[in-house]
Amino acid sequence: MPSPMEKTIVQIYEVQNPKEAVALVDLGVDHIGSVLTDSAKLKNEIIRKTVRVIQQSGAKSGLIPLFKDPEIIFQALDYYQPDFVHFCDLLSPFPNDQAIAANDFDTLLSLQSAVKDRFPQIAIMRSLSVPRTGVSQTGEIQKNILRFAGLFVPSADYFLIDTLIGSPADQSNQPVAGYVGITGELCDWNIAKAIITASPIPVILAGGISDENVFDAITALKPAGVDSCTKTNAVDKKGRPIRFKKDMQKVRRLVEESQRADEFIREREDLRFRFK
Repeated sequence: MPSPMEKTIVQIYEVQNPKEAVALVDLGVDHIGSVLTDSAKLKNEIIRKTVRVIQQSGAKSGLIPLFKDPEIIFQALDYYQPDFVHFCDLLSPFPNDQAIAANDFDTLLSLQSAVKDRFPQIAIMRSLSVPRTGVSQTGEIQKNILRFAGLFVPSADYFLIDTLIGSPADQSNQPVAGYVGITGELCDWNIAKAIITASPIPVILAGGISDENVFDAITALKPAGVDSCTKTNAVDKKGRPIRFKKDMQKVRRLVEESQRADEFIREREDLRFRFK
């Protein structure tokens, strides 16, 4: 018999209060992440309560710190004690940026190693920046990302693939300067597939994931998990995503489509086994 396939992790971000967290757990979300946007307002009791509610429910809580000072990050981890910390600093894979990327990489790797030493109970998720389809030098870009991934593996527990908009040299292209994410746009799935195939640790696919494309994402790429933020946010009257507010119907459909994809893969693998 073929070995049973593991359930695809569903991860939802920008959840800042216990009520939304409970609703997401009830829908079947596995990883629920919160964001710390201001190091000057480090201790937020509502977010800490959100982390605890997630953990008590049996789901896993994640935390993104949008600041870079290691000592402040250590203080945040000590205060919140999430299941995993997610570092989504932008690390450019473009060939012309590799001299700068080398310096950035050393800083990021040093931080991860320090977190591993101080907080061995907290897992580390590391974002990998993947451009959209259609950029030039795709082969070199993929090679650079795989090289970064190989060096991060010893101090990471998960990778998350997210979409890089334009060149990092122009930070105005990034929704949050210096970080990768919340673009609502797909990355190059060919590069993503190469990362997923090569990685010895679980890889979560982000970047424009919605209920409309998650089935294709899972069945084509077979990541360990899928992550959605922008495409599961509520929207305003002009159709623009509202940060830190989820649309539960969108989440429900995304979870259902993820489950449908898992079942499709199981049935396909079972057929292959029968007709060997």
